[in-house]
Amino acid sequence: MIGRALRTWVDPFVVALVLVLLLGLLVPVPAAVRDVVATAGDVAVTVLFLVYGMRLSTREVLAGMRNVRLQGGILAATYLLFPLLGLLLHAAAVPLLGAALATGMLYLTLLPSTVQSSVSFTSIARGNVAGAITAATLSNVLGMVVTPLLVLALMGRSGSVGLGGLRDVLLQLLLPFVVGQLLQPFVGGWVRARRWLTLTVDRGTILLVVLGAVTAATAAGVWEGVTWGMVAALLLLSAALLAVMLSATWTGGQALGLDRADRVALLMAGSKKSLATGLPMAAVLFPVATAATIAVPVIIFHQLQLVVAAVLARRLAVRAD
Repeated sequence: MIGRALRTWVDPFVVALVLVLLLGLLVPVPAAVRDVVATAGDVAVTVLFLVYGMRLSTREVLAGMRNVRLQGGILAATYLLFPLLGLLLHAAAVPLLGAALATGMLYLTLLPSTVQSSVSFTSIARGNVAGAITAATLSNVLGMVVTPLLVLALMGRSGSVGLGGLRDVLLQLLLPFVVGQLLQPFVGGWVRARRWLTLTVDRGTILLVVLGAVTAATAAGVWEGVTWGMVAALLLLSAALLAVMLSATWTGGQALGLDRADRVALLMAGSKKSLATGLPMAAVLFPVATAATIAVPVIIFHQLQLVVAAVLARRLAVRAD
């Protein structure tokens, strides 16, 4: 009974992430090993976006884009409303979290939406699954360009990113994705039929990136200024951000004249932020030690959004009966 409840409320992958974080925090790692982990993480990120490109059906994306109000609503929530809230949160969060974690909160709001969880929860809640698939996928494709540009515009003054970071994203993320799209007509069916392949590459890449970032940050003494009070404040701010976005997407769907199924898709895809894209992209955009602290708000928000969305999806499903 307890085991079933834990599986319902806690994502096993997030547990693995926490274990990797603790490993990086508590176990001293020699510089040579850190270099190997960092190189393996870079290679894994490139492979990850190659697999994304091979898996995604271009025809499905083009077909789903016909629902302009739904797609526009989700993109507006992801790349306009979220960043505006991120700027406000960043200004308020610096005294509570410190500059590094507050920067991570801002970075979180610039990320694309999730794919798997948005689609899964839309399905559970009896929403427009096809619309959610297209919107979440389109969000991630655009995010490979839009997110680095937003980071450059809103965070560039910190000195951690610049045009070189944008170039690295184009070379390490977008180029493999384009190559994957070119290969998609030949291998797409095979890749989509083997979900375990995408899942293994996806989660393995994130674990490698987090391990490399945290061990480098530990070696540089980054964590010395982080207190439990900061972590508690981060949880409260993440909860407030999620609550605002859930309310805005649900009421916004009504204002746009969307039917119930489309409002569910907007709620689920428009209120999410992608851990799978966010952490690998942070590894490309930021110095390794900086990427570690930026990863913490992304991980916390990811788990929080899963728990809340699970509850909402079940309630919406009951109302649909």
